[in-house]
Amino acid sequence: MPALTLSDDGFLLHGKPFRILSGALHYFRTHPDQWADRLRKARLLGLNTVETYVPWNLHQPTPDGPLDLDGLLDLPRFLELARAEGLYVLLRPGPYICAEWEGGGLPSWLTADHRVRQRSSDPRFTGAVDAYLDLLLPPLAPYLAESGGPVIAVQVENEYGAYGDDTAYLAHLADALRKRGVEELLFTCDQADTAKLTAGSLPGVLSTGTFGGRIGDSLEALRAHQESGPLMCAEFWIGWFDHWGEPHHVRAADDAAADLDALLSVGASVNIYMFHGGTNFAFTSGANHDHAYAPAVTSYDYDAVLTECGDPGPKYAAFREVIARHAAVPDEPLPEPSPKLPPTEVQLTASANALVCAEFLSPAFPASPAERFTDPPTMEALGQSNGFVLYGAELPVIGDHVLHFTGGVGDRAQVFVNGAPAGVVERERHGDSIHVRSPEYGARLDVLVENMGRANYGARIGDPKGITGPVTLDGEPLEGWTCHRLPLDRLPELPFRTTDTPVAGPSFHRGTFTVETPADAYLDLPGWTKGLAWVNGFNLGRYWSRGPQRRLYVPWPVLKAGENELTLLELQSATTRVAHLVDEPDLGWTATD
Repeated sequence: MPALTLSDDGFLLHGKPFRILSGALHYFRTHPDQWADRLRKARLLGLNTVETYVPWNLHQPTPDGPLDLDGLLDLPRFLELARAEGLYVLLRPGPYICAEWEGGGLPSWLTADHRVRQRSSDPRFTGAVDAYLDLLLPPLAPYLAESGGPVIAVQVENEYGAYGDDTAYLAHLADALRKRGVEELLFTCDQADTAKLTAGSLPGVLSTGTFGGRIGDSLEALRAHQESGPLMCAEFWIGWFDHWGEPHHVRAADDAAADLDALLSVGASVNIYMFHGGTNFAFTSGANHDHAYAPAVTSYDYDAVLTECGDPGPKYAAFREVIARHAAVPDEPLPEPSPKLPPTEVQLTASANALVCAEFLSPAFPASPAERFTDPPTMEALGQSNGFVLYGAELPVIGDHVLHFTGGVGDRAQVFVNGAPAGVVERERHGDSIHVRSPEYGARLDVLVENMGRANYGARIGDPKGITGPVTLDGEPLEGWTCHRLPLDRLPELPFRTTDTPVAGPSFHRGTFTVETPADAYLDLPGWTKGLAWVNGFNLGRYWSRGPQRRLYVPWPVLKAGENELTLLELQSATTRVAHLVDEPDLGWTATD
């Protein structure tokens, strides 16, 4: 019998009444050396459980490659730390997770195959899922409750009712988990809406809801759908995520606390989304696409209970007070904020032109960078998931002309003629054409295309990246393209040169700074425009003067006592060669500002 079972109106854990008081904490959005700290703060809040998604695309970046369980992806270590802290775990392995995460967690090598019907009982999709679960579940087996581990429940898919109604697909997933040794309680979660709950549920599997307000109405909809058993909000939304160019979202602590109290007062179980949001490091932030493409920012602070750096936010004390009315909370003081690095200035005195350095950055692949393509291939056709692709061609004309990307770009293309910037084409602004001026026959055309994040929700999951169709010049096909893959999954040695010339991108810039004792910090880049930042080779993620986010979080474990290195890839230009490490975040303006 599973450790967690159902009664007519609640949960039983080892046969005794149990209420799930959980908080979302994604291991892959927090540095591993900070997991124990975040878990301790979850227990001190009064939580007895934590919840995490599992991002398939990071754990299995190639279809035939081994499972990655290292560093940020060491899920067994995270589960062991949860057990050591006395916390249970709700595991949400997908295969789709949404989470404002690149592609909703579905790997690009799978979504790029348009013959595959994603999130369906198409055997090409379920076969790939089965192969993934064959790799994922064996190393997790010791951490399932049946083996004495902390995992007491496992989710089947994620908010499937908002996407489809293929019950056979959900049944396949549930059966796949059971066949691979998962005996724990299974559950689904859907928005608290009759149609979505119906489409996303599975007979014999607990249905839970996702909502952030209208507590009475939401629970009533859930009870109407499921006449008995526990009422549970599997995602109690206490904040929200941000897109570039839009306001930063906040929710008042007293408002969120009042709704939490309403949930707990009727005996419901809860998973607070998010307890700790963390950071979309490197290229992991996703995007939404309703009327227009909208990429997510680097921070996943989410206005959560813990801030991005793990400090107790305004909701921490308010939620602890609410929880204490309904359950025992540890008789220990509230956690203190983490130490912060003293203000530090970094001079970026060395530079390297990114277009010139493409050969240093482009890994070997079957079609060498020098091979010519008739039409530019997509990023996925080049076997690449994230980062950039540098496309090159020759302009067979002189003068002013219209360059047209017939299939658009995914997602932001910077165009250069003989190394001089000609303009930018952006998917979010519905761009597909640009005027270029060719000074000579055979002028060099370069197009640097950035993947700003794959859609994580809706029908556009799996949209291609790079140049996504043929290119024309004044309506005539422009053919004969070369490609450099620039995934930037690591930084190679680059031919940096000391310079004091103005910053003009795309170019890398490097500087060093000294740290006495590593501590959390925020990278402030006033005067810089758009790009990426690395500290000691760790990719902090994207910065963009468009905002709202103005500073990037620097976790203390990526720093070291002594000399440290900061590298920026500035894609446009900057009015300075200085960066600053400061002790406070700046997540930007809000809708009320």
